[in-house]
Amino acid sequence: MRRLTRPGPAARRSAPRPRARGNLPAELNRFVGRADELTALDRHLSAGRLVTLIGVGGVGKSRLARHSAAILQDRFCDGVWLVEVSTLHEAHLLDHAVAEALALADHSGRPVRTALGAHLAGREALLVLDGYEHLVDDCAELTAELLRRAPGLRVLAAGRRPLELPGEQTLSVPPMGGADAAALFTDRAAAVLPGFTVGPANEPAVSELCRRLDGIPLALELAAGRLRALSLEQVLHRLDDRFRLLVGTARGTPARHRALRTAIGWSHELCTPAERLLWTRLSVFAGQFDLEAAEYVCSGPELPADELLDVVGELVAQSVLVREEAAAGVRYRMLDTVRAYGADWLAAAGDGERLRHRHRDWYLGLATWCELDWFSPRQAEIAARIDADLPNLRVALEHSLESPRDTHLGQYLAGTLWFYWVGCGRLSEGRYWLDRALELDGGHDDARLKALWVAGYVAVLQGDTVGALGMLQECREEAERTGNATAAAYALHRTGCLALVCDDMPRAETLLRGALHRYREIGELNSNVLMGQVELAMAVAFQGELDDAVRLCEDVREVCADHGERWTLAYALFVLGYAAWSRGEGARARELLAEALAIDHSFHDLLGAVLAIELLALVTLGEGDAAEAAVLQGAAGRLWGSVGLPLFGSRHFNQPHALCERQARERLGAARYERCRRAGGQLDLDAAVARILKPADDVPGPRGRLRITAPAPHRPAASPSASGGEPAG
Repeated sequence: MRRLTRPGPAARRSAPRPRARGNLPAELNRFVGRADELTALDRHLSAGRLVTLIGVGGVGKSRLARHSAAILQDRFCDGVWLVEVSTLHEAHLLDHAVAEALALADHSGRPVRTALGAHLAGREALLVLDGYEHLVDDCAELTAELLRRAPGLRVLAAGRRPLELPGEQTLSVPPMGGADAAALFTDRAAAVLPGFTVGPANEPAVSELCRRLDGIPLALELAAGRLRALSLEQVLHRLDDRFRLLVGTARGTPARHRALRTAIGWSHELCTPAERLLWTRLSVFAGQFDLEAAEYVCSGPELPADELLDVVGELVAQSVLVREEAAAGVRYRMLDTVRAYGADWLAAAGDGERLRHRHRDWYLGLATWCELDWFSPRQAEIAARIDADLPNLRVALEHSLESPRDTHLGQYLAGTLWFYWVGCGRLSEGRYWLDRALELDGGHDDARLKALWVAGYVAVLQGDTVGALGMLQECREEAERTGNATAAAYALHRTGCLALVCDDMPRAETLLRGALHRYREIGELNSNVLMGQVELAMAVAFQGELDDAVRLCEDVREVCADHGERWTLAYALFVLGYAAWSRGEGARARELLAEALAIDHSFHDLLGAVLAIELLALVTLGEGDAAEAAVLQGAAGRLWGSVGLPLFGSRHFNQPHALCERQARERLGAARYERCRRAGGQLDLDAAVARILKPADDVPGPRGRLRITAPAPHRPAASPSASGGEPAG
């Protein structure tokens, strides 16, 4: 290992003295993983004199500090010295504990701290302070004084919060990642159950156990210890009561590490009453949450909203909360184990139901605001926000649908999130929640009608024509009966969409024009209304009226530009790309479809993306690259598996695909076509989009080897469905 860059006084002495080793205890079992943390710790200790490892209880701070100190032992000619501060209960014993660890015998009558400073002043040593959080102020004071008195001293501290001293470098110790967590569990399991290994039969169970225990090393070691009496499956089954299950009996282990509850409870004991109360209330959240959500849900007379920020900051400092930078801004998160500890206290306090109602109300309001703001330049922000809050929205949906008096709120919430289910690649999950909501009687017509037309919409896109027809027909009849003009318009619109994918173009045109007329009557203008116009353009384009389709989509483009709308714009660009291809304008079609695909990808809109890729395969074939066209068809085939029925089972939507497949097979031969298609089937959405949008020379494979200089000519056609629209070979 390289030597520290800044020499201490000991390095300048003319006469070397015998090297002191220190008092580090030998490690009793194998140290597993943490390669990144060890590298970072080495770097920090080379750059600074005070490095603090922080993290939640049981995450492995002590073991990491001791192991890294052992590795670095040769750098310090005056030794590495461990002070186990966690065993102290009185602050006035701190100086004596450090002196005892250093084996300092001073009989001069001086204050112990003075003797410590004099002893370390001329030495190059590393002092490891472990478990200081209950004496953080006293420990910080002592550390600051020793660092001032001893220029060659470096301090490695390990605790649940920083010392907050000038020059301190903090290194947050995260839970173990999947591979390291599994390796640790396997190693400790093999120690108690000789011959234990991980193979195909038990690998899923081990992965699930590591995930549910958050990768916390203490929890994993305690779980491994339970294999003396339980099977792996039994341990997994009992994790719902993890604090009762994860108790150890190993002798010589610090008391706070003998049970998971004790390790987490140690942090709880160090909290103020306000911090404990907030920890308890924050347990109603799942996944990430932001400060505004915490203020609304958790505040009250005993925890005012305007004071909550300071309490949150303290919980972050104590590693109870994890602060994360996300696309939706600064967020906070609790490890599941920490959250479960708070949930136990919430249940004991009898305040759980009230907090869950407040939690549900916040996310109901969030979804309502996001739906309204979807028709704006903030669509990408809204998509990121819902992505980040999805775990909490699921909790809100579950809570609403489990309570008979709140069923209508669950129906409303499931319907309000239509823009996310449809626009952000969540059709399957949306269908799940909508079906659950509609199985129940909420007693509120408007909420049920919204869930009905949204469920019908999702079913149409999934290719479930029977289910869609039943839901949309029920919605139209009930909307007309109750006088709900908005629900009637949406049901009519989605029935037109159903006719579109069922190849009944004249009926689709009639229904969609009728829906657009109703939208104008009630003053409705949003992304759904614009999508109705795009779908009308598809219907007329499939009937050969390309000019009318282009006019409709250009109008949509103008409205989208005025409102900053991007999601519907992508579908308008798709129809314009279809029209350009139909007219033999291959280069223009590629430009339009590439822009549409980029937008779809930004929203993770699988349906829009796969439609664009299908048509881009045909454009690519027209450019002369049959192999790449087959690759793109394979990529599209994989994506359809996550969307629903490929190309809705529609003859009109399938026509470009069938044409591309037929011509590519003729040019490549069946065997090569299948090889290329299978290669495309290995591409996920990200890889497929990168392949399409990158320049040809940057992409490996057939497209990268072929430089396209000009598009091959097409035979102009007013309507591919009428004339075949087949590009020249």
